[in-house]
Amino acid sequence: MTQAKNKTAETTDSVLQFLDTIADETKRKDSLRLVEIMKTETGFEPRMWGSSIIGFGSYHYRYDSGREGDAPLVGFAPRKNELALYLAHNFDKREDMLRQFGKHKSGKACVYVKKLADIDEGILKKMITSSVIWTRKKYPAV
Repeated sequence: MTQAKNKTAETTDSVLQFLDTIADETKRKDSLRLVEIMKTETGFEPRMWGSSIIGFGSYHYRYDSGREGDAPLVGFAPRKNELALYLAHNFDKREDMLRQFGKHKSGKACVYVKKLADIDEGILKKMITSSVIWTRKKYPAV
């Protein structure tokens, strides 16, 4: 049985060209700031994943179901109504950090914010670092 190919794969598209297409000035500036923060916290250059996700680093996962693939260690997507932050869903102290984070919504693996002015960047940095540590422990490089 062949495995379906992941829809979101790393591409060679330009992150800056993609960010230049964001019409909303606040969202574009916030996205540029997120690139700075995530690059600093992870040590990885930003890369496009699919057509709209900016990812930093990568890891290979293999689930018990047999499904496997590659994904960014952390990333974000500037969406129409919010910024979707892609972080691990169960890193240490995630819920405690989210309580101090500021105005947001959260799903299983995403945290959604309207703008960076609504959140605590210091907590964001801790969340990024904790997410990377957790993901690397869970999915060590082979």
